[in-house]
Parts: sequence; structure tokens; C-alpha cells
Amino acid sequence: MASVEMENQLPSAIPLPIPRDQLKDIVEKAKDWALMHGAAMRPKNNYNPDTLSFAPFILTPSAFPRKEFERAVQIQTTLNELMHKVAHNRQFLTHCLKDTVQADEFTGNLFKIYETVHDEGITQPISLGLLRSDLMLESRCTTPGKSCRRRSPYCCWKQVEFNCIASGFGWLGPASAIIQRYVLQELGYRDKLVNLPENGALQGLCGGMLEAYKIYGKEEAVIMFVVEDVTYNICDQRFHEFEIRRMNPDVRVVRKTLTQIAHEGKLGSENELLVDRDEVAVIYFRAGYEPAHYHSKKEWDARLLMERSQAIKCPSIQYHLAGTKKVQQELAKGGTVEMFLTEASKIESVKEVFTGLYSLDFDEFGDQGVQMALDSPERFVLKPQREGGGNNVYGQNVREAVYKMKDSKERTAWILMERINPPVSKSYMIRPGGPEVPELVDLVSELGIFGLIIGDSSKIFANTQVGHMLRTKISTADEGGVAAGLGALDSPYLID
Repeated sequence: MASVEMENQLPSAIPLPIPRDQLKDIVEKAKDWALMHGAAMRPKNNYNPDTLSFAPFILTPSAFPRKEFERAVQIQTTLNELMHKVAHNRQFLTHCLKDTVQADEFTGNLFKIYETVHDEGITQPISLGLLRSDLMLESRCTTPGKSCRRRSPYCCWKQVEFNCIASGFGWLGPASAIIQRYVLQELGYRDKLVNLPENGALQGLCGGMLEAYKIYGKEEAVIMFVVEDVTYNICDQRFHEFEIRRMNPDVRVVRKTLTQIAHEGKLGSENELLVDRDEVAVIYFRAGYEPAHYHSKKEWDARLLMERSQAIKCPSIQYHLAGTKKVQQELAKGGTVEMFLTEASKIESVKEVFTGLYSLDFDEFGDQGVQMALDSPERFVLKPQREGGGNNVYGQNVREAVYKMKDSKERTAWILMERINPPVSKSYMIRPGGPEVPELVDLVSELGIFGLIIGDSSKIFANTQVGHMLRTKISTADEGGVAAGLGALDSPYLID
């Protein structure tokens, strides 16, 4: 009989370990391949705008059950639809966030903008959603009140979160497979390439922006990327810009920070957004999702200016709020999904992927959540209303954090999520400054599925799944963001 450890182990794409001399050679070549094909970032240490380092990557692709990958792809359009309808339900968003906006200043500021533009009357009813559903395989594979239908130790996946703003890695997701395809071929495993799924994330996401640009209907207008003051994840953003230009050479992309928009932006006579000398058709936010991006009231005024404009936002303020952790926790409550979806099959498919999400509000359910965190902190992850990685609390730190805020309104700005126990795979993590011959390590992965949706409060014009990405980290690590320096690029190797 297999041990529990073996049952929790995913098979490797190729026989491991790789002989030392062969490993040293392929790592050297893979690093150069990554740099020469744009799988790179600006280094945070010794930052230089003229310098790139290859992005951390996993040398060989990580196994992922084919049926679960296909299920994740198929459900994405349903999740797109769900979040679109949530975003357009003012009563529900207000109910979900009524306590959070009092406890969390950042979410409160976003909600003030939301209320302002709704009370004034929405200028641009159409929203563009470039979304990403992040999920992990669950090795325990149990659903409350149900037995596992798939009979596999690593068979089912659970949603970690749903990203509605700055859903990155539309380029670096596909780029990871480019590296790994090269590695497999160099190692003599060309026959394995068939198990790496095609990934058109970059073209799909850029196609969504161009479709929104077409809807706006002015050829002289531009697409504007809202960016950080310093962009480390530059390749992921620039490849979007370059791909838009390749797909339609007549469309120009400009990059502006919130501070620049505050100084250069204004509304025209018909509420068109004018930044410097350009009219903006589509706004693509790659910044604006965390407090550090707003240095003063000027940046908040710039956000309000954009929301008041005719430009099609990606995301609009209602989409941004729909993606908050608190809203996702409310959606996991029994009977809530039925408010937005009517088909029984869609409702059941969504409920199956939700993991346990619990509020910390000042009510009976919130008190239960606090007690669970104090009694069994190892079972949970404590999550705030933040994006971008590095903000969650794990393990025994959950008890300490909850205990400190259990009598404070601060607790309502957090949710409690059941900790997922993913199966482990083995490979080599290649990082800048790492050893010439890396060690074979235990890894866990998080799969992101990209979705595209365009619509207004009454109609959806486009709704598709457009690609995927895989981030992988050392199995003992808590956080796993690549841009935050904690994870590595990877791609799924589909197994039956």
C-alpha cells in the first residue's frame, strides 16, 4: 500500500534527477533562452532601468491532472459571468462591504468613488474584464457532505481567489512554456511536448483590449496603461503593449502613472478623458490595487476622474470592488450564488470549487470565525483586502493576528480561508544568483485561468476563456508571487 507521502506526490514530467553535467549545461542554456525570449524582470536589488534579469522559473513543467485542467478552463466563462453580475449589483456590493469600508481605509476610498459615480450617473456603462481565477489542487479532495467523485489523491481543485484588477502574467505565463519546451527538447524528450497545452493568453487579453477600443469607436484615441512609478515586471506589461501594436498597428498605447494622470488629465465637453494631448479609449490598470500607489489625494482624484470619463475601464470601479476578498467570502455562503446564476449545472460547478471562506464580522458567524482561528490557526489563511501578494497571514501567526484584533473593527477588513493542502512535485527552481547546479526540491503550484468579458449591466457582449499561467513555489513557503520574489514561472504538464 502506498504511503500518505507517496499518495501526495505528483509524477515528474521526465525522469529525475538529471545527471550533474547535463543539468549544469541545460541550466546555463535555459537562463540564456529565458533572457533572449523576454521571460525577464528588472531586478529589485541594484535596480537599473537598463538591466534585465531572467524571471525565476522551474526547469521542467509540473504535472497537473488533465481532467482538472480542462474543468478549470471550462468553468472560467461561468465565473466571468458570475463576477460580471456581482459587479453590477449595487445592493449586494454595499451589503458585502458595509463593515469593511469602515475598517479598511483603502477599500473605503474605492467605495466612495463607486458611490460618487453611481449617484452622478454612470458615464460609460460598458466594462472590460481581464480576469484571472487562481486555484490549487487539493490533496484531501473532500467537499462538505459529499464524497470525492474522482477517486484520486490529487484530483480536485479549489479556488484560491479571483483577480479583477492587474491580473498579470498574460505574457510570462506563456513564456514559461517556451522555456520548458526548449528544455525538454534539449534533454531529448520532444515526445513530451504534446502534454504542454497551448497558451494564447497574450493574444486573448490584448484582443480584449482591442475589442473594447473598437467599441469606443474613435480611431484617433489611445489605450492607456496605468502603471507603477517603478515597474519591475516590465516584460509582462511591455509584451502586451507590443502585441497590441502587432495585432493593430494603428492603435497606440501610452503608459501613465496615477500621479501623471493627476497632472495631465481632464474631461472634455462630453466627458471624454484627455491625458496630455490624447483622448483615451481604454484604460488598463496595472497599478491602483494597493495603497502605496496612491501617494496623496491627487492620485485618488485621478482615479475618480477616470471613473467619471467615457473611457472603457479595465477594471471599472465596480469590477475592482467585486474582486475584493470580502465579496468572494460572501459568495461562498449558501444560497448566494443562486442570486446571480440560474442554471443548476453552473451553480453546482461554482459551488464545487469554493473552499471554506469565513467572515470575521461582529455577528454570530464572525465570532465563530474568530474562535476557529484561535482554536486551529494551522487550518486557515488570514487574508486582507489587498492584491499583489505578500499580505496574507499563515500558521500560528493567524492566532496572534486574530487575537490582537478580535475586539477591534479592524477584524472586519479580513476574511478567513481554509488552507488548501496541495500535492507536491519535484523539479529544479532556477533563480538569478542561484547555484550553477541547483538542487532537486519539493514544489507546489497555483494555476491561474484567464478570462475575458465585456458588457454592461444588462448585456454581455463577449465572454471567453483566453489562457493560463502557473506559479510554483518551494513546498514549505507560504507566499508564492513571482513579482514579489517568492515563486517561479512554470507551466502545466497534463497527466491522465
